[in-house]
Amino acid sequence: MSDKRSAGDEVAELLESFRQVGSAGQAGLAGVRDATKAMRTLVAADVSLARSAFGRTLAFTAGAIVFGVVAGLMLSAALVMGLSYGLGMPVWASLLVWGTLCALTTWFAGWRAMRYFEHTRMKATRRQLARLGIGELSDHTPDPASPQSTKEATDAMPTKEANGAPVKDEQGINVTPP
Repeated sequence: MSDKRSAGDEVAELLESFRQVGSAGQAGLAGVRDATKAMRTLVAADVSLARSAFGRTLAFTAGAIVFGVVAGLMLSAALVMGLSYGLGMPVWASLLVWGTLCALTTWFAGWRAMRYFEHTRMKATRRQLARLGIGELSDHTPDPASPQSTKEATDAMPTKEANGAPVKDEQGINVTPP
């Protein structure tokens, strides 16, 4: 049997091939658009978290400063009163209790400020950009097609070389750990 096709069949097949290529191109563009939207959402969320964390850091830092000053003044007053009146318990004890309370509040506010300050580092965005090969962490993260977690890879990343020097990128700049 001979396989003879008419010119119309060949044109129809060619047109169908063009349609398939066009559909594949549209699907690829839709994938790029979805990935871009997801990355934009991630960056926006990370920036929002960083802004919120920075504001809270400032608030708790202000609290730590205020209560630290008050604690210092109160503990100083308690020491002066204790030495002046030779254990005048009612005044001295009340000042000591207040100074201790201020010191505990200072510790708490400082601890909270340090916790919130960690959110300003935009870790999720840095990991995703590194996964795409962008940024200083890109040499320390798995390839985009790899099933390995980027978070696990960056958490396991060494922060110092064998000689004790900080890890540097190819330009000789210190790599900030995530």
